[in-house]
Amino acid sequence: MTENPIITVLHGDARPDEDLLAPVREHATLRYSTAEQLPETLPGARVLFAYDFFSHAVPDAWPHSDDLEWIHIASAGVERFMFDELSASNVVVTNSRGIFDPHIAEYVLGQILSFAKDFPRSLRLQQEREWQHRESERIAGKHVIVVGTGPIGRAIGRLLRAAGMKVTGSGRRARDNDPDLGTIIAQEDLPAALATADYVVSIAPSTPQTRHMFNAEMFAAMKPTARFINVGRGDLTVTDDLVAALRDGTIAGAALDVIDPEPPPPDHPLWGLGNVMITPHNAGDVVGWRDDLTSLFIENFQRWRRGTELLNIVDKDRGYVPG
Repeated sequence: MTENPIITVLHGDARPDEDLLAPVREHATLRYSTAEQLPETLPGARVLFAYDFFSHAVPDAWPHSDDLEWIHIASAGVERFMFDELSASNVVVTNSRGIFDPHIAEYVLGQILSFAKDFPRSLRLQQEREWQHRESERIAGKHVIVVGTGPIGRAIGRLLRAAGMKVTGSGRRARDNDPDLGTIIAQEDLPAALATADYVVSIAPSTPQTRHMFNAEMFAAMKPTARFINVGRGDLTVTDDLVAALRDGTIAGAALDVIDPEPPPPDHPLWGLGNVMITPHNAGDVVGWRDDLTSLFIENFQRWRRGTELLNIVDKDRGYVPG
């Protein structure tokens, strides 16, 4: 291996902890780069650490990537980095699969509890100083369809089953007796299954096959009491169709950590709907999450130095880590 390989660290306002990166600096030269600087900082780099995982800068800087061997993305989703030239190249892409699994699962359970126990209404009544007794819903025995059977979907399935909920997964192929999700149905069978779901959780990756899969037809297939929770990618949903379904009572509510567009503009109709909970794409962002992302990159860097297999290698044709 070349001594002191160059690693370009693509960052936005937030930068990785430089003290935490000390084990990398012992064996490599780090170039910190904003998106605008990337065409100047990428030449000669063998590794790109895409700490700014929202950046769209890599395609424009690609002509300057002749020495690049490996891109590590500090996110589970990689769709912003999947462009034709990269997909056709020999550059290895890895992601941060595994970092967010338990945290997003907790978020989903929290949103289900918020719907079932009507916490937002309790807060409104408290602010109005009104004592109003009412009954809440139970979650045990309720049916959840988890769309997406990767590690995050599996963590969601495990946690919801532990809470007594009935879970069904939806993925590329059907199978029975899954240890985390029970029964898994194929994606083409999802519309027929939606009528049985009390909650539908979207955690599939953004691919040509999944984009805009949640449209008017899919919402119409759900029960009018169903709630939709999106913690995957905003472009899996046709947002106008979701707004219409929420307004006319086709479904009862939605919790959205990801939205298309993101963030929605101040005049977007989603902001004004009383049956929607919007959070700013932070379902997995618990205290210390950025350091966890950096630590995973360090572990993969050590593997790269040794010439051993990297963790979380993305299938560039599929757009995610298989398995």
